[in-house]
This record gives sequence, structure tokens and C-alpha cells, in this order.
Amino acid sequence: MRLFHDWYVAILVNADGVEVDRLRWSGGGGVQGAVERLERVGQSRLTPEATQLLERFPESAVEAVGEGPLPEPTQEDLGFLDQAAIRLAERGVADAAGDLDRRLEHLHRAMEEVRVASNVRVSRLVEWLGLFLPDLDLDRDRMGTARALGEADDLGGLARHLGLQTPVHLPARSEWRSLRDHGAAAVEVQGRLDRLEAALHTLAETHLPSLSTLIGPMLAARLCVGAGGRDRLAKLPSSTVQVLGAEKAFFAHLRTGSPPPKHGFLFAHPWVMRSPQWVRGKVARTLAGRCSIAARLDAYEGTPLTAEAVAEFDAKVLAIRAAHPRPPARTGGR
Repeated sequence: MRLFHDWYVAILVNADGVEVDRLRWSGGGGVQGAVERLERVGQSRLTPEATQLLERFPESAVEAVGEGPLPEPTQEDLGFLDQAAIRLAERGVADAAGDLDRRLEHLHRAMEEVRVASNVRVSRLVEWLGLFLPDLDLDRDRMGTARALGEADDLGGLARHLGLQTPVHLPARSEWRSLRDHGAAAVEVQGRLDRLEAALHTLAETHLPSLSTLIGPMLAARLCVGAGGRDRLAKLPSSTVQVLGAEKAFFAHLRTGSPPPKHGFLFAHPWVMRSPQWVRGKVARTLAGRCSIAARLDAYEGTPLTAEAVAEFDAKVLAIRAAHPRPPARTGGR
């Protein structure tokens, strides 16, 4: 005997292909009943009708869902199916809001987009303002300059506020308003960036507590997004974690034989960035190993890392630097 079934029907067929028994869903439960049945089938569980037929003929072989000589669904069945599919889709969208990996990715990418916009606005602003105020320090407190510009009544007042010489050339009123508006817009975009960073900081500390303790929430979020999620990051070998973010350099190494990258995103961490060039690879490799452990603690809900554990690693980095105070001597003949 062979048991064929789907969400709305179950039938038994003997070895000769003759139908022995059939049970159909009566429509009980309405749309919610159809939703529950579709979920059961999606989880490879039997519907009540299929279970009942299997109890009658326990020797029956259960075939895959939807295969075999199943009768066509009725118009009523199709109506329930349409409404149930919409309800399942709505539930899926609602459940997606609970996916912290996706939320972290959206926050991180939004932050990077706004950061680019902020940098472009501020760079344009200080270069434009520098035409009128040549003694303006273009690299010092750019955002403070933008705030002062947005609050100034005229260029002369701004120069006095900043302690600069009175400008020789003054912009027309319309140009001054445009310049001041640009300064106010730069401040507004920076405020948006600050709020995004604060939100990302909070979410990363919740989703990646150990990794955030080890390398900071911003870099932890970047690693998680770069890996494609917390669970995938936890499964990556530390050698891959070490070069996340350096994919172009890695594939160039495979394609052309150029030196392989020693670090990717991890270069942003002070332990790597502030180490001498000849030990950065060793520090990055050691840090990547600790990151892999921290990611697994986060993914599998282990005991979070403590500040003491981070301090121990800090001492490990200092030991690596002390063991290699000078670059290695070059070997080889002429």
C-alpha cells in the first residue's frame, strides 16, 4: 500500500494502482485551518487525514507530499489556499523584524551610506569656506566650524567667532545663504550619523556581547555583516575571519600570485593598526582566533567574555610586540 497526501487530501493506493481509501479536509477551521495544514506539510508532518489512514494501514509507504494520483483541489480549497498564503506571507514579514542579523545589516549599511554623505558635505563645506578664510585650519574641528557657520549672521561675524582675519572678499547675500545652509545641512547629516551609530552600538552589544567586548560593537557589527550573519561568522575558521573585508586582495593573490592579505576589517582595531608593520600579521591572526571564540560564545549563548579576558589578550599582544622589536632580517643572495 502507498499513501499519497497533501494539505487538503490523503489517499491510499494498492500495489495495482487502485485507490483503496480517501479522506479529504472538510474545511474545518477555515483559513486558519488551512494555514496550520500548510505549516504541517512544510515541516514534513502528516495531516490528520494522512495520520488516520496510516493508522488503518500501518504497513503503507508514505510518499512525498504532492506526488501521486491526487485529486485536484476544489474551488473552495483554492480559495482557502489563497488566503492562507497571504496570511503566511504577512507572518513571514512580521517574523523578519525579529531577525537581528538583518536588522544589524540594515543599520550598518545605512550608517555607512550616511557617513559617506556626511564626509562629502563637510569636505565640500571647508573647501568652499576656505576660499574666503584662507587662514582657516581645514583639518581642525570641521564639525565645530560647520555649526558655527550655521549660526553666524554673516561671514565677518563667523571670522571673528573663529578668531580669524576679516575676509578680504565677501560673498553675495544669496551665496552666503547657500553657504550657511550647507553648513546647517552638514550638521544635520552628522546628527543622523550619530543616531545611527548609537543604535548600531546598542544592537551589536545585544546580539554580539562577547565580540563587542573583545573588539568593540562597531567592528563586531562589521565582521558580522561581512560574514553574512552571526551563525555563519561562528562557523568560519579563524583564518577566514582574519581576512574578512580583504576579499579583493585575496582573490588578486589567487589570480596573480601577489602577497596574500594579512588582515581585513581587523586592521581597524588598535591592536592591529598600532602594531609595527612586521608583526601586524601575527597580531591579526591571534585576534582573529579570539574573535572566532567570541562569535561562537555569542551564537551558542555561552558565558560572555569578561573585561579580564580582554585584558589577558591585551597582554598577549604586548608579548608579541616585545618578542619582535625589529623587522626580520632579509635573507637570500643577490
